[in-house]
Amino acid sequence: MVLGVEMALKILALGGDGIGPEVVHSGLQVLEAVAATVSLKLDISEDVLHGAAFDAYGVFVRKETLHQAHHSDALLVGAVGGPKWDHIVVEGGPEEQDGLMKLRHELEVFASLRWARAYDPLLSRTPFRPEVVRNSDVMVVRELCGGAMFSPTRGIDNAGESRRAYDLNEYTEAEIVRFARIGFEVARRRTGKLLSVDKANVFMAGKLWREVVQEIGESEFPDVALTHFFADNAAYQLSCNPGDFDVILADNLFGDILSDQSAAVSGSLGMLPSACLSELPQSGRSERPAIYEPVHGSAPDIAGAGIANPIGTILSVAMLLEYSAGESVGARKISTAVEAVLQAGFTTPDLGGKHTSQQMTDEVIRQVRRI
Repeated sequence: MVLGVEMALKILALGGDGIGPEVVHSGLQVLEAVAATVSLKLDISEDVLHGAAFDAYGVFVRKETLHQAHHSDALLVGAVGGPKWDHIVVEGGPEEQDGLMKLRHELEVFASLRWARAYDPLLSRTPFRPEVVRNSDVMVVRELCGGAMFSPTRGIDNAGESRRAYDLNEYTEAEIVRFARIGFEVARRRTGKLLSVDKANVFMAGKLWREVVQEIGESEFPDVALTHFFADNAAYQLSCNPGDFDVILADNLFGDILSDQSAAVSGSLGMLPSACLSELPQSGRSERPAIYEPVHGSAPDIAGAGIANPIGTILSVAMLLEYSAGESVGARKISTAVEAVLQAGFTTPDLGGKHTSQQMTDEVIRQVRRI
């Protein structure tokens, strides 16, 4: 590398299934538009994942794709899965049954930041009274590589008179420590409040979770106000007073549930972005690859119709610029542009509107170039 010349940001785009390729295409269009305004060089390549990969190659993710992922700065990924592939079982553990889970496992992106905020133009699309939800801004930090979803101790036992199914929800202290540190740092960068969610009253894994999170808070982050809730209470309080929440720290299972629930403050699951990280860079470019993806599913019922909400993916691009590229200016341009687009009345059908995915994307790009 020539001294003083910054290398291009290497992006691997994986469209996935259903509406995944459509929204990833929108995200790439916005990424390229923003990059031009901040003089960021891009090196973008594309590949297939999960169902699309299985149809083409007979595997959910190719070895070549994994190799390229390891040598990328960031991955922009669409939703995966659908009825066509849901009952396919391949040899190996849980991560082998899903191309996206395999990517997460391979890259060790154990911390997923899932961001939901209330937008004034969309308040009527939420189940809340405007005065309850207005200004809500919630970041769910979900542990992504452990717990019941990744446990090899699982199965269905057909012996005996009644079948028995089991999935071990297991965490080591080291897994909780590395994850908690990222959650505390995210809280420190926001308003300094962190809510840790568990079921310490029932599960041994929950007891260890609470103990370790408390220890990390006291020893390393005394400036962050830490609170503990049982998961059921957290869900109830989030449905009553979303404005009281800032950063929620949760394991793989509870984080999955609570991040979807938090989407209610935004008016649609299609609005939610995420960043899947193995580190939280202090500044500049990250040294490890990260995955950026919308939180929503593949929605095969509307695939190809051109009406999927691209905002979750577009905001995932903003997180990509923030955490992988160290381009906070570019990230703010996207967030500001999305607000302007919504304020101007542009919405897809999931938000009660009639605009297409491309119309939404084009308007975001137009706003980005104005900022």
